[in-house]
Amino acid sequence: MKKYSAFSLVKESFNNHLGWEKAWKKSNPKKNYKIIIVGAGGHGLATAYYLGKNFGIKDVAVLEKGWLGGGNTGRNTTIIRSNYLQEESAAIYEKSRLLYETLSQELNYNVMFSPRGVMMLCQTEHELRAMKRTCHANRIYGVDTIMISPARMKEMIPIINIKGPRYPILGGLWQPRGGTARHDAVAWGYARAISSWGVDIIENCEVIGIKKNKNKISSVQTTKGDISCEKMCFVVAGNSSVMAELCGFRLPVESVALQALVSEPIKPVMNCVVMANTVHGYMSQSDKGEMVIGGGADGYNNYSQRGSFQHIEETVRALIETFPFISRLRQLRQWGGIVDMTGDRSPIISKTPVDNIYLNCGWGTGGFKAIPGSGWATAELVAKGEPGELAAPFSLERFKEGRMIDESVAAAVAH
Repeated sequence: MKKYSAFSLVKESFNNHLGWEKAWKKSNPKKNYKIIIVGAGGHGLATAYYLGKNFGIKDVAVLEKGWLGGGNTGRNTTIIRSNYLQEESAAIYEKSRLLYETLSQELNYNVMFSPRGVMMLCQTEHELRAMKRTCHANRIYGVDTIMISPARMKEMIPIINIKGPRYPILGGLWQPRGGTARHDAVAWGYARAISSWGVDIIENCEVIGIKKNKNKISSVQTTKGDISCEKMCFVVAGNSSVMAELCGFRLPVESVALQALVSEPIKPVMNCVVMANTVHGYMSQSDKGEMVIGGGADGYNNYSQRGSFQHIEETVRALIETFPFISRLRQLRQWGGIVDMTGDRSPIISKTPVDNIYLNCGWGTGGFKAIPGSGWATAELVAKGEPGELAAPFSLERFKEGRMIDESVAAAVAH
């Protein structure tokens, strides 16, 4: 793998940039692999990367029914934060945030991590109390967050309206080391690294069935033929329940669309991420000047990957009171992704009823921020056959035991 550097950039500029190699190779499936990972999104690629880095397992195939990173990894608003209330959630998201800080250097690929900070608005007395509670919990867990006053928020974000008639700003929970990254670059960086190790990334290869010997998977049936393996892990986000059905069991998840949109580019007006949970909207400004705007998930189960006029109206209308200037912006584009929701809005990283099949799903609307930590924890589970400290609380068994990790009530919003 050619090392990216200022020197290589200058060198290639004298060669009309014709000497750059492809970031990852296009592979055809072999007959057998030690591990098959289904899903070439951020979580699946990160799992393959940490299997190789932490455990030396590189006889791996990553199967993707479409194109690499074409699911939720390329269809999100790129927010990275770890200020969750529950200890288990804070641990895995903080691990992920820490890994993001050095990911560009580690992968030798610029993922454009921008620790610009994340501001969570408190617009009701109830929310103010809840965020203070979260702030105290974060301090115990070692997550760097503080509560700040409306006056300080106005200094940091001059365009904000802190005296809205319905939802005035009463305070905010500020995580200074949160931020954003480039979603495509995260997937491409992991793909480039694992491809250099000999991991096969096989696109346009849909899994259509599995073959089992007693209670173990023996091979995976795909549109490119049967592939045998010792272990399989599926990481397919909104299609997790479909994949589980192929494997012969059911999951406590439901799939819904999550939509977002961006405005036309404008001059810099906001240098952090702002989340307004009471009205269920959040916003940041991209490097190109677009206002990236998102809201809540659809209120009904569906597998749509497109936007709707209803979502535009609900989300933008909710944010206009707090940010009046967005009423004058024109929309540039809109998209949707399929997210998999559990009852407690926390993920599942677990063994399954099939002995050598593992799964990673249920991230809901918070998947992008968790990519490195999720891959780290899932790789440990797959390599050892048992979960480590990060993954252990997120097993399937918690739903039988009533041991929920409830972020739906704690966070008021699952993003």
